[in-house]
Amino acid sequence: MAAKPPRVVAELGRPETPEETAARKAENSRLYRARKTPNNLVLSLIVCVAVAFVIFLAVPRGDTSFDNTVDWRSLAATAQTGVPETLGSPELPEGWRANTAAYRNGAADGVDVWFIGFLTPSDEFIGMSQAFDANDTWVATELKNTIATGSVTVAGVDWTVYDNRASTDDLGNARYALVTTSGDSTWVLAGTGTPSEFETLATTLAPTITAEE
Repeated sequence: MAAKPPRVVAELGRPETPEETAARKAENSRLYRARKTPNNLVLSLIVCVAVAFVIFLAVPRGDTSFDNTVDWRSLAATAQTGVPETLGSPELPEGWRANTAAYRNGAADGVDVWFIGFLTPSDEFIGMSQAFDANDTWVATELKNTIATGSVTVAGVDWTVYDNRASTDDLGNARYALVTTSGDSTWVLAGTGTPSEFETLATTLAPTITAEE
């Protein structure tokens, strides 16, 4: 069988020499590798996006926003078992909610505390602590060792006021507080709510507080 004649290259008008053939193949190989790297990157990106989209579709999502509020009334009823004093469970107007409610045995200085964390209509926080047989150290700790600034009477209950809203110190939730004692209970309302919101909470607690006197 006759040997196949060398391929004539149009650009050259003659067959390639072995050196030219080798050079052409080397250049084609280089161009292939150069195109392959960005192509692979694009392909990898497409695959990653596709996988992420599939995962996004697979994750269940509810139709409502996350709600971490708790029913402080039912939790108070449960915690009341075995506690001789009536636990505070105020009936507050619409817009108030709680994000925590718990009976803390020996929370600090061995003092038992019934605590509710309220979120106010203005989205501020007021913590209600009902401590039993509390000492001065416990109260000072709750109020970050701040000093009383006045007093106020709300629905027949006398409260000591701790107004530290103008302070530049890091006081946490002790920016504003009301404190009173009745029977074996010491009540501390402390947080970032407005004075009127504190008054609303204090008003709803008044029947429970005065019943202990």
